[in-house]
This record gives sequence, structure tokens and C-alpha cells, in this order.
Amino acid sequence: MGSEWGLTPRQSIEMEARRRGEQELVRDCVSILKGGRVDDGTLLALAGPAAGAVLEGGWGGVHGYWPRVWAMRSLLYIWDPMASDVVIAGAKDSHWRVREMAAKVVARRRIDDALDAMNDLSDDDVKRVRDAAQRAVVRLVEADA
Repeated sequence: MGSEWGLTPRQSIEMEARRRGEQELVRDCVSILKGGRVDDGTLLALAGPAAGAVLEGGWGGVHGYWPRVWAMRSLLYIWDPMASDVVIAGAKDSHWRVREMAAKVVARRRIDDALDAMNDLSDDDVKRVRDAAQRAVVRLVEADA
């Protein structure tokens, strides 16, 4: 599904990574996930037009959960192992969308150190989080087999 810009999130993120360098963009994602602020252009690259509402103070603004969701989602498409710890920490985020996305990143990137965190999410209040965590556990266990 494309945005009004005609790009999917993946396309937008990969285009920004080519422009700036994947490692630099991953660093910005890590910063967002740790509660830091990055420039407006980065948020626009991660979220597309939806970032406009956040930048104007809506949806919780730049310190709400949406920038964390977008930063975590970006790690599905760009990667550096430096992000592993912040992805694992995302399993304890206060918002379910971030926890769900963290589980998806763990599954995609096969972050072995996240197995305990994914097992902990098996009791999450949100079914989507539990399901994503279960898929991550299966993927990690299969990788070890």
C-alpha cells in the first residue's frame, strides 16, 4: 500500500537509507527509540505524510508513540546490529504498537538475545502483540535447530 506520495514505507525508508547511508538512518531510529528527537526530514522519511500530523503536535507529537512505531518499523527494512538492544527494550514499551513491531523486528532479524523478552510477551494484554511474539519465538527456535 503506497502513501499519497506514491511510496510504500519500505520504499521511502530504503530511499532515505541510500541517500544518507543505512547506518546513519539506523542510528536515528535508535535515537528515536531511546526518546531522542531527530530532524523533521527523518520522520517524514520514516512515516511519509502521516508524520505531518505528529510534527504539528497531533497524535501525541514527536514524543508520542508514533515516532517509536515508525522507527521500529524501519528496522524491518534497514539494519545494523547496534539496534539489537533497543529492539529488545521495545518489548517493554508502554504502547502495544511498539511492542508488536519490536516482535516483528526480532523475528525478521533473528535477534537471539530477545528470546526471553519474546517469551515475556506471551502474556501481553494485546492479542496482536502475543501473536507477533509467538512468531518471533518460533523463528528464533527454528534458527537454532
